[in-house]
Amino acid sequence: MQKLRFGTAGIPLSTKPYNTLNGIARVRELGLDSMELEFVRNINVSKQLAPEVKKLAKEKDVLLSCHASYFINLSSKEAKKREASKKRVLDAALRAYECGAFSVCFHAGFYQGRKANEVYNTVKDALKDIEERLKQKGIKIWIRPETTGKATQFGTLDEIIALSKELDMVMPCVDFSHMHARSAGKMNSYAEFRSVLEKLEKELGKKALKEMHIHVSGIEYNEKGERYHLNLKDSDFKYKELLRALKEFNCKGVVISESPNIEEDALLMKKAFARLK
Repeated sequence: MQKLRFGTAGIPLSTKPYNTLNGIARVRELGLDSMELEFVRNINVSKQLAPEVKKLAKEKDVLLSCHASYFINLSSKEAKKREASKKRVLDAALRAYECGAFSVCFHAGFYQGRKANEVYNTVKDALKDIEERLKQKGIKIWIRPETTGKATQFGTLDEIIALSKELDMVMPCVDFSHMHARSAGKMNSYAEFRSVLEKLEKELGKKALKEMHIHVSGIEYNEKGERYHLNLKDSDFKYKELLRALKEFNCKGVVISESPNIEEDALLMKKAFARLK
């Protein structure tokens, strides 16, 4: 990838009429250059519309990513729920690929009182099955478990790096705000952000920093972790220090704003990044 792009988690709020194609055009009008398709409650782009989405995104030079369903638990104790979760990831990946997206992210699962290594192996088996099915269809898209914001959720950075080392199509979706919340206020300095990027490069190689899928927002948290997202100006998250680390490591890919004011914070970050020397 040529650069680090900034964009919105979903269609910009100022888009009128509010639909995916207009959203892509609005992203470009705003001066942003990426957008995440939000398939979080349903796959809201039809198979018929997908080629138009792909074509317009290419014309406008807007790089697409995707967030799959919120209703995923690849570590469920119930086989039926695991299979349903795998199908949700597969369906999102297929449609995202048809739209030209390079990456699909999701929250992989929950510990539910079990040992971390047991949950890890269950998630790994599910992801391996997903990967094999996508390969059979000739679909090339990054499958990205996301770093999560609560200690009850599977998804530490180390867990997701380990999965990425074992599986061909898996790479991390690094949600720095979730990591900040999960640590109850730590992971919020230039040195800590650098340590994340150093670990990614050491464990997964430079390619991990050249096609990043990053989430950033303001975030409210307590000792148990994430509570809800905030606008950056209303939170303690030191996004400027994160941007400085991303610049130092010459990171490329997408930074997706998940703040409530999605396009405002995306623009705030893009402008702050452009000012860095």
